[in-house]
Amino acid sequence: MTYANSRRAFLQQIGTAIAVSSVGGRPALGAAPESELLARKQRFVFVFSPNGTVPSEFWPDEQGSDFKFKKILEPLQPFKSQTLIDKGICNEIRGDGDGHMRGMAGLLTGIELLPGNIQGGSDTPAGWAGGISIDQEIKNFLQSSESTRTRFGSLEFGVGVANRADPWTRLCYADKNRPIAPISNPYAMFERMYGRSADDDMLRDVLADVQQELQHHRSGLPEAGEEMVAQHVNCVRQMRNDLKAAAEQTMAVPAPELPAGLRIEDENLPAIAKMQIDLLVNGFANDMNRVATLQFSNSVGQLRMKWEGIDAPHHTISHDPDMKVDSQKKLVKINRWFCAQIAYLAQQLSDTKEPGSDRSLLDDTVVVWGNELGKGNSHTRQNLPFVLIGNAPGFTMGQYKVFDPTVNHNRLHLSLAHAFGHQLKTFGNPKLCEGGPLDFS
Repeated sequence: MTYANSRRAFLQQIGTAIAVSSVGGRPALGAAPESELLARKQRFVFVFSPNGTVPSEFWPDEQGSDFKFKKILEPLQPFKSQTLIDKGICNEIRGDGDGHMRGMAGLLTGIELLPGNIQGGSDTPAGWAGGISIDQEIKNFLQSSESTRTRFGSLEFGVGVANRADPWTRLCYADKNRPIAPISNPYAMFERMYGRSADDDMLRDVLADVQQELQHHRSGLPEAGEEMVAQHVNCVRQMRNDLKAAAEQTMAVPAPELPAGLRIEDENLPAIAKMQIDLLVNGFANDMNRVATLQFSNSVGQLRMKWEGIDAPHHTISHDPDMKVDSQKKLVKINRWFCAQIAYLAQQLSDTKEPGSDRSLLDDTVVVWGNELGKGNSHTRQNLPFVLIGNAPGFTMGQYKVFDPTVNHNRLHLSLAHAFGHQLKTFGNPKLCEGGPLDFS
C-alpha cells in the first residue's frame, strides 16, 4: 500500500507532526498505589468537538445512576455503566481573545492567552495559550519514569481540522506559546506510527530539506526566534529516530489496514474518523503511547455534514436562535454524530484486549469528551458538556453528576492528573483551582 504519493506530499504530511515537548513531573503519591497504576497501564484520551451543544437534548433529567440518555448521547447506551456525565463545570478564563479563542486554547490549558495580534470578533487580539495542556502534563509525568515511558508518549489525531494555525485550531500545548498541531491525515499518522526504513532515500531527502529550510530561516533571527528554530531542528532529528524505531518495532497487534487513495476532504470525514480511531486504538494496544487527543474540526468549525443530510456549515447553524426549530434539529444530529464516533472509539477499546490479559483497553482508559462552549448561540462557557467513558481511579462511572455551576474546569484537570498518580496542587491559573480536585465518587 502506498501512503505518500510524492516526496513533497510526504514532506507536507510529516511536517504536521513537528511538536516540541518537555519531560517533567513529580513522584506519584496518587489516588491509586503506584504498583497498581503500572500494572494497569492507565491511559487517557481527550476528544474535542466544537460550537457548543443543545442542552435540552444533552443533559439527562435524572441525577445519579438512574439517568436516561437524551437524544444526543443515545449512542453511548451500550456503555451506560461506564459513562459519567458532568454538569456545572465552567471555563472562567478571562483576558485577551474572543470567547471561542479562550474556550479552545484554554480548554486543556486552564490558563489565559498570551498577548498577540490574532484578532477574533470585537474582542482584544491575543496569541497562543500561556501554559501546557493537561494531556501533555500527564504525558510528561508518565514519560518521566522508565516504567511508564512509551515511544511517543502522546499522539494528536485530527479529523477535519482547518488547514491553518491559530488559537481556534490548536487544542494541545507543549508549554506556553508552544501549540501542537494535530495530524488530520490518517496516512501521515500511519507513516509516523509505523514508519519506513531509516535508510529510505526519500526520508533522507525530506529530512535534509526540512533542516536546510529551518537553518535558512534561523539566520538573522532574534535570540527567541533562534531558540524556537533550534527546537524544531531537534524535532526533525527526533522524528527520524521515531521512524527508525518504528521500522524496528515488533507489535503485539498488527497495524490496521487503511483503505488506499482516500482524499482528505469533508465528504470523506466518516471514513477518515474511523481510520483515525482505529490507529488510536492500535497505538494503545501496542503501547506506543498512553495519552491521545482526537480533535474533530476546531473552534468556529464549519463542517458541512452532508452525509447526515446537512448542507449548512456547523458554526453558522450554531448561531441560530433556539426558536429556529430546523436549526436545533440539525445541531442535535451534528452532536449525535460526534457522540457516535466516541461510541465507536469506546467499542473498539472494549473489543481490544490488553496483550496477555483478560482486561480490555477500555477497562484501563478514561475517554473525556469536551467542547469549547456550552451553547453556540450565546457563546457561554458555563455548563460545558463534559462526558467521561471508561475507567480511571477516583472516578465512579455510571452516573449523571451535577456540580455547582461555578466549578472551574481546572479542577477537573486536577482530578485527571490525580487519577494517574500525579499529585498536582494547581494546574493552569492557580486562582481557578481553589477547592482542589473534584469529587467524582
